[in-house]
Amino acid sequence: MATPAKTSYVQKLTPDQVRKLHDLLDGKGWEFAPAPYAHWRTARDNVVVMAYTSGKLVVQGKGTPDFVQFILEPHVLGEARFGYEAVLAEEESPEMFEPHAGVDESGKGDYFGPLVTAAVFVDRLSAREMLQLGVADSKSFRNDKRITGLASEIRRITAGRFSIVSIGPEAYNRLHDKMANVNLILGWAHARAIENLLEKTPECPRVISDQFGDRRTVQRALMKRGKSIRLEQFPRAEADVAVAAASILARAEFVRRLDKLGEMLKVKLPKGASKAVIEAARKIVETDGRDVLRKVAKLHFRTTGKVLGTA
Repeated sequence: MATPAKTSYVQKLTPDQVRKLHDLLDGKGWEFAPAPYAHWRTARDNVVVMAYTSGKLVVQGKGTPDFVQFILEPHVLGEARFGYEAVLAEEESPEMFEPHAGVDESGKGDYFGPLVTAAVFVDRLSAREMLQLGVADSKSFRNDKRITGLASEIRRITAGRFSIVSIGPEAYNRLHDKMANVNLILGWAHARAIENLLEKTPECPRVISDQFGDRRTVQRALMKRGKSIRLEQFPRAEADVAVAAASILARAEFVRRLDKLGEMLKVKLPKGASKAVIEAARKIVETDGRDVLRKVAKLHFRTTGKVLGTA
């Protein structure tokens, strides 16, 4: 099966490189527009380029390979990396290509919808293929279709060596009533995803997750299988391809379940905890009553008070 062409690319640029790219594109007649949290946004030749104030450059669209290989790399970066990410990554981080698993979650910061945790096992071959596809932290993708497409590819590449645990809003609210701590819920969910994965891949020697709260939270929640695995936790763990793949599977499942909840209520449920979320929640309460919030939302959010007028 041929590897699909990459349609997204993320690169950290220095301020000088951002200015250099802007001047280069401006000289070629590219038009620029403002964008949230960005220096500028431009689009042409089947590609969209966003230069964020954080220094992150995001390139998306069918024209991504040509833009990176013929504009960005030779004239701004001064090196050829596109298409060789897996080779370079293996040289820089060989441990990422050793057999291991990654675990990550989605929905923790979203008022509506479930909390979803996923665990993914990779070896050298699957890690390389995922990197060639552009698998990265799900937060670097703003397009749900792209997330869904990558999730499908990850399922194919792993040949079932993954697990997904979804905690719907009602179950989540029951757990929060009992535990009264989001990190405890998160630790429990991570542990369940790890245990489920180990049933499929008992040979997995270690698992990586992002650092949250007390690092012993997940370890305490692990059962017999998980007690023997080496658990590694550190900030920005999504740099590891297994954790990035887990973040994509978790986000794709979160989006799917959020859409189903919206279809049930015949309301578009926004992500996050913004003003649009508050407005949508108020409409739900007006139409179906306040009790329905327990079925679709995480009630411990301050958003609940704003929706019900008790904050």
